Amino acid sequence: MIPPRLAPVVFGLILSSLMSLLVSGVSTYRALGMVDGFFGIWMGNWSFSLAVAFPIVLIVVPFARRVVARFTA
Repeated sequence: MIPPRLAPVVFGLILSSLMSLLVSGVSTYRALGMVDGFFGIWMGNWSFSLAVAFPIVLIVVPFARRVVARFTA
């Protein structure tokens, strides 16, 4: 089991994984269409996207939570 203190990192990993998977899939499809080897190309694009998205999410999420707290307080 993962310790609760790592919850923000796990949250960031799951969020960035899912979002980068979906966005890279849509972007790859729009750029290439359904070509031979589409899945492999998509996974290559996803790995790059995830490498960019994960650290950005870890930086942006605390800021986004503060902004939401101000709008909802």
